[in-house]
Amino acid sequence: LLVAAIALRAQAPTDAEIQAILTDRIDKLHQNVGIAVGIVDANGRRFVSYGNFSVKDPRPVGNDTVFEIGSTTKVFTSTILADMVQRGEVSLDDPVAKYLPADVKMPQRGGKQITLVDLATHTSGLPTLPSNMALKDPNNPYADYTVASLFQFLSSYELTRDIGSKFEYSNMGAGLLGQALARRAGTDYEALIRARITGPLKMENTRIALSPEMKSRLAPGHNFARQPAANWDFPTLAGAGALRSDARDMLTFIAAHLGYVESPLAPAMAAMTKVRRPAFGPQSDIALAWLVATREGREIFWHNGGTGGYRSFMGYDPKSRVGVVVLSNMMTGAGVDDIGMHLLDSSVPLAKLPALRTEITLDPKIFDRYTGVYQFTPAITLTFTREGARMFTQLTNQPKFEIFAESEKEFFLKVVDAQISFETGEDGRATAAILHQLGRDQKAKR
Repeated sequence: LLVAAIALRAQAPTDAEIQAILTDRIDKLHQNVGIAVGIVDANGRRFVSYGNFSVKDPRPVGNDTVFEIGSTTKVFTSTILADMVQRGEVSLDDPVAKYLPADVKMPQRGGKQITLVDLATHTSGLPTLPSNMALKDPNNPYADYTVASLFQFLSSYELTRDIGSKFEYSNMGAGLLGQALARRAGTDYEALIRARITGPLKMENTRIALSPEMKSRLAPGHNFARQPAANWDFPTLAGAGALRSDARDMLTFIAAHLGYVESPLAPAMAAMTKVRRPAFGPQSDIALAWLVATREGREIFWHNGGTGGYRSFMGYDPKSRVGVVVLSNMMTGAGVDDIGMHLLDSSVPLAKLPALRTEITLDPKIFDRYTGVYQFTPAITLTFTREGARMFTQLTNQPKFEIFAESEKEFFLKVVDAQISFETGEDGRATAAILHQLGRDQKAKR
């Protein structure tokens, strides 16, 4: 046992090695602005940070820098669920409808109702987002969505698959779970989180509404191009992604899951890992919100998160009793998941990322070669327009976004990790546009 413990410690990356990873990610690849890392194991806690509040703000990020944590919030929501089960306040198999107003007609299928555990495991059959989100402000997409709109959608939605039959990640489902639990407790979501989790664990820097002092420590978010990004608000779907926190608090939360911190939540946290349903594929399950990756007989419990200007990761290995938190103030396609997984298991490679794309200036008349409508399917088109010296693209039923040139035929978006290239004829005019996103190349003909 002593030899095994020494071997585990020997494999753990040193602070200098972590610093080198962060420096490469920020200074060389320009794939982040500031990153804060926390690690907890049997030897205690340590923090490594690198980078700044923003490109123009030289303040260094640290373990007390506040970030949006996005979907990592879902683990807090399911921790509340597990705690309420332990207290006998709810049951995992309770229908969600039990905790909603009587006039809300929850969708059913095959005589089966959606339960609390269905929401916590993303197997409810509900879509990722409700179709009646107006997206009045694409830079803060959840801000205007109301509880009335959520209940209206639920009352009219028809499930397309059997409840519990398939994993389908749903922000709406997690947000609805937060709503249901708060209604059961007779309070609002943030008050419930503070009463049941952040209060007992003394996590005073994990909140939705920030104090003036916390606002001074909030690192501004950045989009894919390292440009400032707006903060996101989740008034209705708070349980899906509303929390803000720092590395110290997040590591306390992980330490509690590993048993390094004594708390009344211990039974609930232990129970969370016992619920299992299939997730993304082989060797991948979901517990109560925790995603479970199995590698060579070892299980890693993890979750990530992202908003318009931030990415987060937290995870732990119950066998080695190591926990990791990684927070960043830039939204990138790769995020910081690879860093977190690598710190938990050194055999997991770091992602091979390209350097940040460089914008060039083109004669705006060149844009005229590409303006027009391009068709993926009869129902889905990609439209390009020019407004003076600027070029825009718009996918069917989505907002219009500006695109930026990196060569005469290649463009990229800054709001999402997506690129567009054009195929042209002999006259130089485009005949097709190719959308490059999420590892896929999809061609649309003009």
